[in-house]
Amino acid sequence: MGRREPDENKPQRSDSVGDIIHEVGDDIATVVALPGEITYRTVERFLSFLGGISILFWRAISLIARGAVDLRDTVAQMSIIGVSSVPIVVVTVAFSGMVLAFYSAMTLGPMGLAGTLVGGGVCRSIVQEIGPVLSAVVVAARAGSAMASEIGSMKVTEQIDAMRSLAVDPVEYLVVPRLLASVAMLPVVTVLADVIGTAGGYFVATHNGISAGQFLSSIRMWVDMDVVVRGLIKTVVFGAMIAIVGCYEGLRAKGGATGVGRATTRAVVISIILIYVANYFLAILLFGHGSVLD
Repeated sequence: MGRREPDENKPQRSDSVGDIIHEVGDDIATVVALPGEITYRTVERFLSFLGGISILFWRAISLIARGAVDLRDTVAQMSIIGVSSVPIVVVTVAFSGMVLAFYSAMTLGPMGLAGTLVGGGVCRSIVQEIGPVLSAVVVAARAGSAMASEIGSMKVTEQIDAMRSLAVDPVEYLVVPRLLASVAMLPVVTVLADVIGTAGGYFVATHNGISAGQFLSSIRMWVDMDVVVRGLIKTVVFGAMIAIVGCYEGLRAKGGATGVGRATTRAVVISIILIYVANYFLAILLFGHGSVLD
């Protein structure tokens, strides 16, 4: 038998070891550099997002100031964003008010304070915090996702490019009606939620040893119209954020149906995060000592 020739395609041992060393070195370098890379990308994306929504917002505001508003589209969006969201918002806030009244009655009843505090505490908590925030979260999940998916579908199917080719401004046609409708309807939805949530708390409280007169007198003692108005001011800010974020994510969608799905998810998640972050600062500005309205 002849001598077997070495396989030229088979890597030699020294080459294999060298490749492994280089690969391990590259992996170590990647791991070491990863935190800095993640931080840089995170900051870059955040600043890009902040700049994008700011530009879109001011473009929409400038168009509104010039009177470039389609009333028919705006009214249609008011129905989609506001009227269609009423049932789920009302149910959410109503049961939140009922749970709050139940816990308040159970906690304050043994102390003898339920009659004087439950009604006012429940109503004030709803109009000042629960109503505006939960209404905004529900509208963001329902209407904000619809904005992102609808505009995103138009983006990936090149309908928005067709608008631009026909000299139609997508911001005027798509963003302005949704922004106005969201800002106008979220306070209305929140008022209904406040009323139903307080009514739910009243129902539970009266079935836990608190008389109707005590509940209502406590509301008159602790809640006035100023508190209600300040709570509704929050919803104006929330409504603008929901519309701008939903439209922005839709306008930057790409990659077909998968991209539209990602844009919709981002719109809902970012809107809800911004609602809670903004709520903290609005609470300080509107209800803290030395608030801007005092």
